[in-house]
Amino acid sequence: MKQWYMEYKIHKNRPGLLGDIASMLGVLGVNILTINGVEGERRGMLLETDDDEKIRILGDTLKKASNITVTALRAPRLVDILAVRHGRYIDRDSDDRKTFRFTRDELGLLVDFLGEVLKRDGNQVIGLRGMPRVGKTESIIASSVCAMKRWTFVSSTLLRQTVRSQLSEEEMNPNNVFIIDGIVSTIRSNERHYHLLQEIMSMPSTKVIEHPDVFVRESGYSFDDFNIIIELRNNPAEEIIYDTFTASYTEEL
Repeated sequence: MKQWYMEYKIHKNRPGLLGDIASMLGVLGVNILTINGVEGERRGMLLETDDDEKIRILGDTLKKASNITVTALRAPRLVDILAVRHGRYIDRDSDDRKTFRFTRDELGLLVDFLGEVLKRDGNQVIGLRGMPRVGKTESIIASSVCAMKRWTFVSSTLLRQTVRSQLSEEEMNPNNVFIIDGIVSTIRSNERHYHLLQEIMSMPSTKVIEHPDVFVRESGYSFDDFNIIIELRNNPAEEIIYDTFTASYTEEL
């Protein structure tokens, strides 16, 4: 069985419209796994079938419908699955497609999204932008719990400024999620910490780096090394300006 994501825009939401579509899917032998409204007059469905030809027939048939327009019919992506689950799409940068934006009132959606990303095996570098006390570190920890992954702090300011120079064998497990504060690891780093950081960055594991802009500016890494960038704001209009709070890191040196 193979899963598909179908999304359509409703032009005229007449009574029985959903029933007609469900009946068509039933005749074709296509199962509906999940259905939900997705922002405004759009509806999303996760479908399942054992025959791709049924999906082709479904798409051709719905093209003739006057009340709806099919906007997506494809193998489901993570953003599609979460759109159906939460009833809304994640805000994704139209120019930089690897940047995803969230606000503090969307922490549940963020944790769900990041938790699914953390379940993936292999090397991943994830950047997390945001002002202080917006919930960055807490979101990473909650997402690690959702992914059933252990997390390891390499550098952090969650309770106090932490700069690790070495990790135990258990902490160096590549299945762990390594949490790195990009400002602490560059502005406050010593040689031993930087060697540890380089070792972790070369491991086939998941690294989540807070303040990736400072990390890139102050290190030998670039944004090409990042798979995903997440932005977390208190509100959509908030600007993420590092100069307003990076001074507090240097004052403690």
